[in-house]
Amino acid sequence: MKKVIKAAFLATIPVMLGYLSVGIAFGLLFEKSGYNFWWAIFMSIAVYAGSMQFIAINLLTSGIGFIQIALMTLFVNIRHVFYGLSFIDKFKDMGKKKMYMIFSLTDETYSLLCSAKPPEGINSNWFLFCIAFFNQIYWIIGTIVGSLAGSLIKFNTKGIDFAMTALFVVIFIEQWRTYKTHAPALIGICAAIFSILIFGNNNLILPSMLIILLTLTIFHKQIDGKNFEQNEGDLNNEY
Repeated sequence: MKKVIKAAFLATIPVMLGYLSVGIAFGLLFEKSGYNFWWAIFMSIAVYAGSMQFIAINLLTSGIGFIQIALMTLFVNIRHVFYGLSFIDKFKDMGKKKMYMIFSLTDETYSLLCSAKPPEGINSNWFLFCIAFFNQIYWIIGTIVGSLAGSLIKFNTKGIDFAMTALFVVIFIEQWRTYKTHAPALIGICAAIFSILIFGNNNLILPSMLIILLTLTIFHKQIDGKNFEQNEGDLNNEY
């Protein structure tokens, strides 16, 4: 088990650096919005939704209705449906750990679970579980530090919420460099620009998510086929 913990910790160091920083930003903003820091910690334990937690701060303070919050949450996190589908085979033998693996499948955890390979002689199920668990612990620790700092230190928090945007930019760049086809990324960019022009900065999330979902659903075969051809071409070149 010590080998599993060590291997999982080493694999999660990049996420740790990001989650501690972003978790601190979330804790600060949540505390500054007028809520007790215990609520920020509770949200990071029970909700653990990354960007949606930042959005929730504005939703909670604006008095928006429950149905609108539910729809916003659905469309912001609908990508997790596809995350789960891609891990059906990987999680089916994890027993009681399966439910936590589903709950803890954030963007960064998903990326690590896709790419991280357990060292020889290490149980892969426990390795994956430790990766997911460590990532949430980093987020919770960051939230605690940020909440406590916000309650003890008085300073201007303007711009701190950009930390989550910065983290997504890093993920976007990494995915752009990793995947052969850039079609999904370009679809996302075009959908966002179109939604800003038509619906404005404050109303772009839901329409852009719908456009992305519909476009990827309609053209997923062409996108998958193009990616397969490029991968096959790379293999032939190497041969």
